[in-house]
Amino acid sequence: MVKDEPHWSKVAESGTLLGMKILLLVYRVFGRWGFRVLLFPVMSYFYLFRKEARFSSQQYLQQLLPRLSHEQRTGVSSFRHFLMFGEILLDKFLVWMGRIRREDVVFETPQVFNEIDKSREGGIIVVSHLGNTEVCSALAHQLPDVRLTLLVYTQHALKFNSLIKKVNSHARIEMLQVTDMSPATAMILSERVEAGEYVVIAGDRTPVNGAGRVATVDFLGRAAQLPQGAFILASLLKCPVYLMFCIKQQRQYHISLELFAKQLTISRTTRATELQDAVQKYADRLAFYCTKAPLQWFNFYPFWHDETMQKGKEFK
Repeated sequence: MVKDEPHWSKVAESGTLLGMKILLLVYRVFGRWGFRVLLFPVMSYFYLFRKEARFSSQQYLQQLLPRLSHEQRTGVSSFRHFLMFGEILLDKFLVWMGRIRREDVVFETPQVFNEIDKSREGGIIVVSHLGNTEVCSALAHQLPDVRLTLLVYTQHALKFNSLIKKVNSHARIEMLQVTDMSPATAMILSERVEAGEYVVIAGDRTPVNGAGRVATVDFLGRAAQLPQGAFILASLLKCPVYLMFCIKQQRQYHISLELFAKQLTISRTTRATELQDAVQKYADRLAFYCTKAPLQWFNFYPFWHDETMQKGKEFK
């Protein structure tokens, strides 16, 4: 019998507000080199004593390994996965502090950005926990007339948001803290999209309230549950849907914005099938970008709930 795993929202965050303040202070005084010196023992501690996070990292990398080239496999390890998480965490703060320069960001799909800038239509942008989602603030700077609302889960956002307000009280992206897509929340988002704004939603974590609005899809060769919420909302609002991925390569962040659907229309009779297809399409694109940046997908909780994980190879 499969043991019930805790929902991701119940898994304690690997860090505290005090710890993040200390890391930021070290960076300000000693720069990135000093930050990395401190990061090594901090991540060593979490790697050794956060068994569930370590197992989840190993599980993900084992699923990903067959999809990587021989060159990509070099240096792929669970511990390096933890270290990369720390590096990206610093970059998240640098974004909000205004330290990420225009030359640090590469817009891979300029034609799509231009279309958004010209249309002013509003819509939904589905992101993930791959790379650095906070760099989407670069979108606000690239397109100053575009307004973004980033949906975040309240409990996990409180620590981060409290620090963000201190390092930059003029952050240009509004964070809307939600635990459920209630009618009231949907109404707020509808008004914003109608006003030409874009709602940014993560598509790779199941609903906090445990409701059944999920689809079981193939992700990296194994059945996984992903939320339907972003696509249901898009069909209700009859607005464009985009996918955005942001990964770090050669010290630059590469942002790819893809048009998923000009208007996602879902009929009542084929609703289940169409939602399944939409989530699967998103899972396929997420898997593609995971292979481009193997150590940058950060879901340190049991993502796959079955017991079919191979035990032969363990990442160190």
